[in-house]
Amino acid sequence: MVSFSYTAADEEKSRGVRRMKSLATALLLAVAVIYALATWAENAGWGAWTGYVAAAAEAGMVGALADWFAVTALFRRPLGLPIPHTAIIPTKKDQLGASLGQFVGENFLSADVVRGRLAALGVGKRLGEWLADPAHADRVTAEASTALRGALTVLRDSDVQAVVGEAITRRAEAAEIAPGLGKTLEKIVSDGAHHRAVDLVCTRAHDWLVTHGDSVMDAVQGGAPGWTPRFVDRRIGERVYKELLRFVTEMRDMPAHPARGAIDRFLTDFAADLQADTDTRARVERLKSDLLARPEVQDIIASAWSSVRNLIIAAAEDDRSQLRLRTRASLISLGNRLSTDTRLQMKVEGWAEDAAAYVVTTYRHEITSLITDTVAGWDATQTSRKIEANIGRDLQFIRINGTVVGALAGLLIYTVSHGVGG
Repeated sequence: MVSFSYTAADEEKSRGVRRMKSLATALLLAVAVIYALATWAENAGWGAWTGYVAAAAEAGMVGALADWFAVTALFRRPLGLPIPHTAIIPTKKDQLGASLGQFVGENFLSADVVRGRLAALGVGKRLGEWLADPAHADRVTAEASTALRGALTVLRDSDVQAVVGEAITRRAEAAEIAPGLGKTLEKIVSDGAHHRAVDLVCTRAHDWLVTHGDSVMDAVQGGAPGWTPRFVDRRIGERVYKELLRFVTEMRDMPAHPARGAIDRFLTDFAADLQADTDTRARVERLKSDLLARPEVQDIIASAWSSVRNLIIAAAEDDRSQLRLRTRASLISLGNRLSTDTRLQMKVEGWAEDAAAYVVTTYRHEITSLITDTVAGWDATQTSRKIEANIGRDLQFIRINGTVVGALAGLLIYTVSHGVGG
């Protein structure tokens, strides 16, 4: 059973309620004493005025007792008697909670009410003016950065890496890459963008041959038959090395070299095969699958999350990072546009109204049940104490007012009746 938290402030209010109770009770006792004295004086023949006083005091007592009964019946049974329809708050707490939930649902959580309220607020323009203030944009950027860092810190790297790795692998396996590679290669060859790569290979090959000429000649001599003289092998090795060096040098220095044209034709044919040849496409897919299955590739895919995470956290923590600067600038730009662009304001307000209407329409029962279930979980006695502490002082004023108004009404009725009868 859940109850209110009865605080020191509530106890102070309860003391004020007790003082008002004493005042209201004292007033009731006062009019009772006045009634007794006035009745005695009337019977003793003190004069006609005693009848007026007695009537006013009598009506005041009736009004005071009636209001005392009504106020007391809200929280407990008057004099402990089992009078029906008393102790309303303790006994009808759950029904009151259900009625309150229904009232809130019907009068506050309806789509028309929410739309009307949001339309009157002018959310779009207000939001734009607020975001256009650099101080507010800084605040939103800082809060968003803090939330982003918190979210990334809470997430377990192993779980995210597994999800990211599986998603990348599954997507890579599902998509055929050969046609895309073929189109890309075709575009590169048609634009001549591969020429720089060929130039680089030729240059590096030439430099390597110049530096490692002996290695080339030794390789040629090592592959010669054993029955040939060594000087012949040496001359053949030198000849092969010179021809190879000449060929690479010509390829390096002659953009129109036939070998370069052969490379262009090979790449063009390969690009076409990647797009149209079934066998070539199947081989590329098998190669892709083999690469994805290698542990090294899986490690690289898994480590991608760690790299991205570290980059984002570092950018979010740095006040001068491009991430935060661009976010701030975007917020200010959005605010300036939103504060002046009527059409954009209407769109934002429409989105806000639709979202709010959807929430209150779809989850109205859950929201109102929060009220109903919360009230149902309160302890009846503690609830009565809490409510009485907060509104009891005003209720005691009702008792006082009932005494005064009753006395005035009684005096008026007595006066009128004697005036008509006289």
